[in-house]
Amino acid sequence: MSQSLAKILVHVIFSTKQRHPYLAPESRPELHRYMATVLKSLESTAIVINALDDHVHILYRLSKNGAICDVVQEIKTSTSKWLKTKGAGLEKFQWQSGYGAFSVSPSQADSVCRYFENQVVHHRKVSFQEEFRRFLVNCDVDFDERYVWD
Repeated sequence: MSQSLAKILVHVIFSTKQRHPYLAPESRPELHRYMATVLKSLESTAIVINALDDHVHILYRLSKNGAICDVVQEIKTSTSKWLKTKGAGLEKFQWQSGYGAFSVSPSQADSVCRYFENQVVHHRKVSFQEEFRRFLVNCDVDFDERYVWD
């Protein structure tokens, strides 16, 4: 084959350090745009991004030349530096060190987008930790609870 082609959708989830509620509702649209710009610079495309007080969900199309770990590292590094310039209370901002990344079938992208849109309601009933644990279990990811949270 003379051309490399790929359509890989990735759902990434990560939280703020110790799930501190740094991400105020009024700052989230700008954060989403900034994250989308970072993805674009990595030849990846944001499909939907939704942040809550203490964590972020990103659905994006991974570049055929990209690696998930490199993309997530660049998003976290760039946004962390950027957020620290955005006002009082953010000078010590940090993301947790880890993340979760899950493959999404293109046929399920609309369903994932709806899931993102309903995060505020969803988290009235389910904590971030419960939600993340469910993702790990449902996707059959081996994990050690002692090392998931920071």
